[in-house]
Amino acid sequence: MVPATSSTTSAMERDEDWELCNDEGFVHKRVKRSRISSSGEASKPVEPELDPAVEERNRRIRKKRTLVKLKRKYQSEMEQWEILSNSFNAMQEKAVRFETAERGERLNASETTSSRASERGGEDAPPKTVSFMLDELLFTAEAQGAIINDVSNLCEVAENLCRVEQEEEEDSLFDLAVWCSPTSLMAFLCAD
Repeated sequence: MVPATSSTTSAMERDEDWELCNDEGFVHKRVKRSRISSSGEASKPVEPELDPAVEERNRRIRKKRTLVKLKRKYQSEMEQWEILSNSFNAMQEKAVRFETAERGERLNASETTSSRASERGGEDAPPKTVSFMLDELLFTAEAQGAIINDVSNLCEVAENLCRVEQEEEEDSLFDLAVWCSPTSLMAFLCAD
């Protein structure tokens, strides 16, 4: 019986040497620290991080840094998408201007050929000749080719943006302290 009581007494003493700590949701046991410093000051805690006001201030500072970093990231991403959108709008305007200029040239060419035909024979020649239709089809194919090239360039830019964003997300996951050794993980969790 005596050994049983001595073991329970030693277990109780061991439990008294430990205290539970809650560090932002992470609950763990640690060795109790004396609340009174060696100089006898009872009002000052041993660690400044035990003070709730200091902890709150540190938490707010970390939160502010994180939010500023996130804001910068989103602003740069928005600027990239804005550039992409502007280049797409410029492409559309360029295609419309090119199309209107070509149609104007074709109309001038058809008026010239119809006036020549009427001068020659005095008859009204059909405005759409085979060469006119062929020119129109060629123009349409060239315009579509230019649009396809521009859209292809935009797709490449968008793919590069997505790839860079994905790499950043992967790097942020691989840089977590969880992937380190257990001792460095504990040091990271306890440091603050």
